[in-house]
Amino acid sequence: MTGNQIKAYLERAREIIGDRSQAEIDYDNAVVAHLSSGMDIKSAIAAANRTYPDEALRPGAGDWADMEARYQYIREHETILKRLGISE
Repeated sequence: MTGNQIKAYLERAREIIGDRSQAEIDYDNAVVAHLSSGMDIKSAIAAANRTYPDEALRPGAGDWADMEARYQYIREHETILKRLGISE
């Protein structure tokens, strides 16, 4: 990847993920860690909710597919950053 491609990727990733507080980042990282350990999205969010009750998400029945897609994206994004040696 060229420098311009990396820059474009990072800008787009920020648009998709959105601005997050440190508490939100910590919560998201907990969800991703639980997914990486083999939990399904409902279990991962429930576990993160117990650890970070102030950031707890309560998705409705129709929200789970979107939640899973969001956290899979964040998980893949973190993998890409590690491969590139980038810390955000």
